[in-house]
Amino acid sequence: MDPMPNRKTDTNNRWGFSTNMVGANYEYPDGDYAAREAIIEKQEHYQRGLMWTLTNHLRVPDHVRNEVSRWGLAADEFTENNNWPTQIYVREGRRMIGEYVTTEHDCRRMRMVNDPVGLGSYTMDSHNVQRYVTEQGCVQNEGNIEASPGGPYAISYRSLLPKQNECSNLLVCCNGVSSSHIAFGSIRMEPVFMMLGQSAATAAVQSLNDGSGLHDLDYSKLHDQLVADGQRLDVDLDQYPPLPPDKEPPIKRSRFPGEPVIEDGCMVTLD
Repeated sequence: MDPMPNRKTDTNNRWGFSTNMVGANYEYPDGDYAAREAIIEKQEHYQRGLMWTLTNHLRVPDHVRNEVSRWGLAADEFTENNNWPTQIYVREGRRMIGEYVTTEHDCRRMRMVNDPVGLGSYTMDSHNVQRYVTEQGCVQNEGNIEASPGGPYAISYRSLLPKQNECSNLLVCCNGVSSSHIAFGSIRMEPVFMMLGQSAATAAVQSLNDGSGLHDLDYSKLHDQLVADGQRLDVDLDQYPPLPPDKEPPIKRSRFPGEPVIEDGCMVTLD
């Protein structure tokens, strides 16, 4: 929990079992309104149940119960909904398969595009996507990734474009941008969406003024306008060289600094 003004916190998922209801969201992207509402209700039940358990359950150590019991919903937030948030955080949903799909290769600068419209730099980040029991009897989370790209990388204009034979008058600059799951874990940051939004708006104006289609846009002209407006589009490969993945995959999951260690607990390996 990161402290915020007025004795509030910015709370996020942490460690193996936390505020994430792992695996409960799979039906959300393609679900109708009723299906989505049902998922939201389950999420709320899980969140409230977790906090109740940490506060009240006798199997929870006293020091944990005493600390959690000091906290509650902010009395001045979401007052129209009994202080509970009115929206759920949808981190990732459906994405477009566009003219160019940004992937981990781009984030690591193993591949450099010639039509950048913005830079990303955040960690390739994914929360766990499923939980299962291994043959050894361990409860195992799968999907958590926190891999740094080692510096900035370029995002292609073509990642904002649908395939031309599918749609010719659309620019996608936020959650639906054409990218892989791993790359989107980095692109998804709001500052990057703001950059891509500015670039998309500039491209739309240029398309209207020049009478050209979005797929036939003069990129050199777009580039010059974005640079004139203060966009940074170039990556210094001498300062930030390509970052290849490890040559050999790990044979054992590494513990994070400060990660709780359970005595005689399972430590999953790839054996």
